[in-house]
This record gives sequence, C-alpha cells and structure tokens, in this order.
Amino acid sequence: MPEFNLLNEDLIETELEAKNKEEVLEVLAKLLIVKGYVKDSYLKAILEREKVFPTGLPTDGVGVAIPHADIDHVLTSGIALAVLKSPVKFNVMGNPTEEVDVRLVFMLAINEPKMQVNLLKNLISLFQDKNLLIKLSDMADKKKIIALLTPLINANSST
Repeated sequence: MPEFNLLNEDLIETELEAKNKEEVLEVLAKLLIVKGYVKDSYLKAILEREKVFPTGLPTDGVGVAIPHADIDHVLTSGIALAVLKSPVKFNVMGNPTEEVDVRLVFMLAINEPKMQVNLLKNLISLFQDKNLLIKLSDMADKKKIIALLTPLINANSST
C-alpha cells in the first residue's frame, strides 16, 4: 500500500478558539469543502453522525476526537486537524453519556475503506503516546505538525 499523503497545511487550524464541538466540526468541515476534499453534504453528515456515534477519546494527557462521515460524502482523502486553544467537550466514543475535554480534533475524510482501517490503526497508536499528544497540542507551526505526524500516520503503510 502506498504512503498516505493526507496532511496539508491548508487543512490545519492551530490555536483555534471554539465555543463547542459543533463550531469545531463546522470549521474543519468547511475547510474540507472549500478545498474540494468533500461534498457540500459532508458538514451535515458529520454533525448528524457525531450525535449518534460520538468520536471523543479520553486519551492520556490530551483529549482527542476523530470525527468522520460516510465515504459517500468524500471526494479526495485528507485529514483536517484542529489544535484548540482551549478544550471543548465531545461525547465519548462507545459511551455517549460521558464527555471528554478535547484539544486535538482529527477530522477524517477517507474514500477508501482499506485506507481508513490502516489509518485508524496508526492514529490509535499515535493517541497512546501521551507526550506526543501534549507536544502536538502546544504546536502552532503547521510545517512542524506535518513533519511530526506524517511518519506516524504512514507507519506500516507498506504492508
């Protein structure tokens, strides 16, 4: 499998200030729409899916969310990333009555199921590194964020 080239400076928001998760989801979805990664229907799909299947992960150190929508809404694969200035509450994946304070939001726009499975494996591995998440949550330089994340996202992509 070829390496993933999913990160792009145009899809990264650093020091983002948001009142709630819906605002974060809207900012990231609109980035993906404007840049031609997803259809206009993506924003509504993300918001609806988040209500039914929340994506907050209570990771050690810094809370993370991985919102995504069905591949029918995706034109080109990519990841929109928000590094939030202050945490916002997301409901916890698998336990929607619980909430987690999230500072890192990885919005996945993936149009290949096999790629999504491999990407999720790599992201889950990345999310288990408390020090890396803390470092990432304090970064503002988009080039450095891409340099840090790309090898981790591409781990084991050739198998």
